[in-house]
Amino acid sequence: MTPTKKKTAARHLRTRNDHSTESAEDYVEAIAEIVEEKGSCRVEDLRKHFSVSHVTVSRILQRLQREGLVEKEAYRPVSLTTLGQRLATSSRNRHQIVLQFLIELGVSPKTAEIDAEGIEHHVSKETLAVMKRFGERNSGG
Repeated sequence: MTPTKKKTAARHLRTRNDHSTESAEDYVEAIAEIVEEKGSCRVEDLRKHFSVSHVTVSRILQRLQREGLVEKEAYRPVSLTTLGQRLATSSRNRHQIVLQFLIELGVSPKTAEIDAEGIEHHVSKETLAVMKRFGERNSGG
């Protein structure tokens, strides 16, 4: 494989890896938000939040439980493990940095919120750090 093809393959691998963690990040972030809002999070809350079926939520929660991100017992609320809470916090922080960056660039808050939801999963640590510095410089923070 040529060096150019290796670089291209590496880019695609990173994107595939990013895609594989998207739903986990979205779900732990949503669980944390719902718990903050309502005091607990149930499958029905997630079903409504994501506008998906009960079966879809159940399957994803089973996967997240295998990955050690959530704890779920039948007929009980969903809770985040320590690992899940760390991932939720990290995802929220990344989302906020991307959101603020887009708003600072002049993107409307509504559009920035939608775009940040996708970008947050694919932004590198390097780019995220630059976005954060940009936001801090422009907001005086």
